[in-house]
Amino acid sequence: MQPYFFPYIGYFALIAHSDAWVVFDVSQYTPKSWVNRNRVLHPHRGWMYVTVPLDHGSQAIPIDKARLTDPVETHRSVAGKLSHYARLAPFYREVMEILDRTFDGASHSLALLDVAGLFQVCEYLGLRFDYRMASELDLPPVDHPGGWAPAICEATGAGEYINPIGGRHLFDEHEFRDRGVEPYFLDMPPYAYGTAPFTFEPDLSILDVLMWNPPDRVREAITDLPVFHRGWA
Repeated sequence: MQPYFFPYIGYFALIAHSDAWVVFDVSQYTPKSWVNRNRVLHPHRGWMYVTVPLDHGSQAIPIDKARLTDPVETHRSVAGKLSHYARLAPFYREVMEILDRTFDGASHSLALLDVAGLFQVCEYLGLRFDYRMASELDLPPVDHPGGWAPAICEATGAGEYINPIGGRHLFDEHEFRDRGVEPYFLDMPPYAYGTAPFTFEPDLSILDVLMWNPPDRVREAITDLPVFHRGWA
């Protein structure tokens, strides 16, 4: 999977049900994607973005080459956009500690910042996060986007592959089966929780989920809610 900036809860459900994780940092950075932004509650109504600004020119390069404009200022900005949670969310302090540890000593690498966030959230939830960077693997060339996952499975010796169900149309079943890989697709049902006095907004960043829920409840949802579909049946 591409590295995302504090992604929604379903991303961590994938991690929880995987033995090994390959950070797909060799794909091209896409502006206005989850790679460098996500959504949290707006202090008055609805939701708003928290964003990691990147150097000019980061739009036409691989994710592993994307660089933050200013990690210190980005940390300050994201923390500021979460400040309205302070008086109301029961786990505000714990989430801010996750944010601080993510940015502690952060380099200008967007991919490494995203991975640091994933790691810190997994540590907090007690999830195993055994990851490798795709840019550090000796991967063969592929001629279409859907070919990357089967190729990476073959390169890493994987016998099963899990992807969000929304991406099932990207792949050719035979490319997995020809390599002896069994594909599964994860369907994460909506996870609702109380956010009073704010109006609940679905599918926000994991930062919002963790603001309102104890880690054991989040871990239980990640473990118990997903439904797996085998192949294209």
